[in-house]
Amino acid sequence: MDDWLTPDWPAPARVRARVTTRAGGCSQAPFDSFNLGDHVDDDPAAVAHNRARLVSALGCQPAWLSQVHGVRVVEADPSRVEVADASWSSTPGIASLVMTADCLPALFCDRAGTRVAAAHAGWRGLANGVLEATLDALDRPADQVLVWLGPAIGVDAFEVGPEVRDTFVAQHPQAAAAFRPSHNEGRLIADIYALARIRLAARGVTAVYGGGLCTVSDPRFFSYRRASRTGRFASLVWLAD
Repeated sequence: MDDWLTPDWPAPARVRARVTTRAGGCSQAPFDSFNLGDHVDDDPAAVAHNRARLVSALGCQPAWLSQVHGVRVVEADPSRVEVADASWSSTPGIASLVMTADCLPALFCDRAGTRVAAAHAGWRGLANGVLEATLDALDRPADQVLVWLGPAIGVDAFEVGPEVRDTFVAQHPQAAAAFRPSHNEGRLIADIYALARIRLAARGVTAVYGGGLCTVSDPRFFSYRRASRTGRFASLVWLAD
């Protein structure tokens, strides 16, 4: 747990955020060791133990989601597992949390420190507007919103087909700059961080931080691209009392 990440962003003091890593849990290989995903065929008892350890370490109550690469945003509620890919909270101690293993986790807060949110964005969710839906749920003026982009598949690893570029460029022509040819014929390398920043800027949100960490090349993180049978790490944000 000593290697968990604390986002480097100018959030208000009462906004707390953390990103877990693979280390510090009890799951066995290939989920070793701090797997928080309960849908990857890991031992349920190990996942429960890891989740309890998360709560004990951070002192907040996370709202777990059943993520489906969609755009639904819900109010964070630790008492139930919602089918959604983002959540928001204005209640101290209740954390908005998303799990990833290459997809982009995005954490949000307002400058006043009264509301937070977390979103899970694979390329489909990103293209379909999960970040924009999260901004709508946050319900704050764009110039009052801060966003931190967590560890995701990096610019040297995210190979996609031309249909992915076409999807983004059809909505934002400037997104063409986020793609470059791959060494594999007919394929492209995409910059998911750049795509997220373009879409946020289109909504007037320019206070965007983070980016640059690659889950595929950094062994601290689970990566589905690196090993399809693997765990999930969490990115979460909450308000202190």
